Amino acid sequence: MTHPEHDSLEARLDCPACRADVAEPSGLDAVWIGVAATVWTGRRGWVERVIGRLLRSPALARVLVTTPSLVPSWLLAGVTILLIGVVVSVGVGVPLIALVAPAMAGMAIAYAYGPGTDPAAELSTTMPISDRMVLLVRAVAVFGVYAGMGAVTGLLVPAATGITWLWLVPMATLATLSLAAATIARSATVGTMVGLAAWSITVLSSDLATGGGITAATSTPSLLLAYAVVAAVSVAIVMINPTLRNGQTP
Repeated sequence: MTHPEHDSLEARLDCPACRADVAEPSGLDAVWIGVAATVWTGRRGWVERVIGRLLRSPALARVLVTTPSLVPSWLLAGVTILLIGVVVSVGVGVPLIALVAPAMAGMAIAYAYGPGTDPAAELSTTMPISDRMVLLVRAVAVFGVYAGMGAVTGLLVPAATGITWLWLVPMATLATLSLAAATIARSATVGTMVGLAAWSITVLSSDLATGGGITAATSTPSLLLAYAVVAAVSVAIVMINPTLRNGQTP
């Protein structure tokens, strides 16, 4: 059965008959149909509809709402960890949010690209939009969400007010580094491990070099140039990565 009146992806996503109208597949086709049934055929919620209108792309909207680090469970976990950081920061008088927020963003953004963990990783290669554009939209969305969460929770700790904007730079650096590692290794887990290891080394070495305590990594202006360089190199690695080509499965 055909539905000529449904001439757009958005209309087909909202049509139960269209979603059910699939020929009996076999072999590898059956696997792809099964994945597609999970990712693309669900009903669109109001969040996805709003994103689709803003981006003028129902496909990009579906990719965003299926990004592992942007699903409600991930976001709830992020909020919980940041709130715990607020409580601890108030108790010890040290703005630990400045340390927690970059690590959270680095972990989350690594899962914006994760074959084997991301349900839309393979399907995104079949979209009429380049893989790099999909990844860029996802990365910006993830960073924006976690930066906003970190900024709000950081403002709840008076001791962190003065360095709120300073830790946004290392957050961007850690996020891009984790994403670069994830795309090179084609593994979100590897990206997370590399990001956390790099952040741990940076925090400890900054403390030893400056004597400014464990928050020296986010409160030392002289480190901003180094962060910017690392972020720029990481972005370049992501953008030139040969596995990110439209039509090529990572």
